[in-house]
Amino acid sequence: MRIARVGPTDVGLWGSMTAHQMLCHLRDSFGCPLGQRPATPAKKSRIPVPVFKWLALSFPRKWPKGVPTMPEIDQHIGGTRPAEFAADQAALLAKLDEFARSAGPWAPHPMFGAMTTAEWMRWGYLHSDHHLRQFGR
Repeated sequence: MRIARVGPTDVGLWGSMTAHQMLCHLRDSFGCPLGQRPATPAKKSRIPVPVFKWLALSFPRKWPKGVPTMPEIDQHIGGTRPAEFAADQAALLAKLDEFARSAGPWAPHPMFGAMTTAEWMRWGYLHSDHHLRQFGR
């Protein structure tokens, strides 16, 4: 499992997060669709939401680097602060398991609004993949 291969000394290939912060960021972000962590709706995009959602979830390209995150899940602002690496890694794996086993109801995505279970699962993979690639995993 890629998450288990992340180490406390891993250095990011882009961005300002540490590997430890990334684990906490992912755990926080999986709490949003489960309704456990509030997320402020994002500002309206010039691209219509259905098109933007399709591009993000279905277009065959990797997510771009450097997209700002919401304050609620930004470990420099309002996200969960890293504590003990192994415990935070285990907490992410537990949250990921909870997310994968859920069939909803889902809180709306801050940029895409209402999403189906299949869309949330696709988002979960893409978001995790983006950050694991950030740390060479």
